[in-house]
Amino acid sequence: MGELVKLEVADGIGTILLNRPPVNALNDQLTGELAEAAGQAAASGEVRAVIIYGGEKCFAGGADISEMTEADYAAMAIRAGQLQAVMSLVAGIPKPVVAAITGYALGGGLELALAADFRVAGESARLGQPEILLGIIPGAGGTQRLPRLVGPAKAKDLIFSGRMVKAAEAHAIGLADLVVPDDGVYEAARGMVQRYATGPALALRAAKQAIDHGLDVALATGLEIERVQFAALFSTEDQRVGMTSFLQNGPGKATFTGR
Repeated sequence: MGELVKLEVADGIGTILLNRPPVNALNDQLTGELAEAAGQAAASGEVRAVIIYGGEKCFAGGADISEMTEADYAAMAIRAGQLQAVMSLVAGIPKPVVAAITGYALGGGLELALAADFRVAGESARLGQPEILLGIIPGAGGTQRLPRLVGPAKAKDLIFSGRMVKAAEAHAIGLADLVVPDDGVYEAARGMVQRYATGPALALRAAKQAIDHGLDVALATGLEIERVQFAALFSTEDQRVGMTSFLQNGPGKATFTGR
């Protein structure tokens, strides 16, 4: 277990918990431990769904600027690649992932939330990409994942201005999937992914990979990705269990093993 990032597992749900008060600034140690936790969550058979959580007060306030102020081009070219690689590890977890956002999700913190499949925000949460106010741009995926989620015009609005949006606006533009009272964020995130913790793990993985990889290729290639993933599931125990249960008991009553 890391010092700043821990993976806690209960009832099939793995919680990746950030713990670097006061705002979980993403320094080198935290991002390194985040990469390790993401790898563990991806590999663990006990983990069927994942929550990324920064605690009750703040999700993640962004990169640790003190580590970047005096950096030059060569150093930041390497660092940006490392940050993007960590976010890609999170995005590539082959299981449903939800970011449970309290307080601030800014800069690299928002980029981490963007790497999740879903985002639950507390009513007082603030989300944004304020890098432009520092004379730079997002460097851990924000210019790519944000427009794919909310559209290019709204992404440009947020990135060009550097403004923070409240949870209600985040929900209105599709940046947050659910807004709940601040003290209910984690439980709402658990509720969102609980159904997946007992779902057909291989089918969920196939669906996530088909959607995510299909977005990056032409339609014909995406359809081929879907065809291959679809056919492969007919070698799984869950497919047989699911179809047999449907015929015998009707929909939604199968007990899946994840195999």
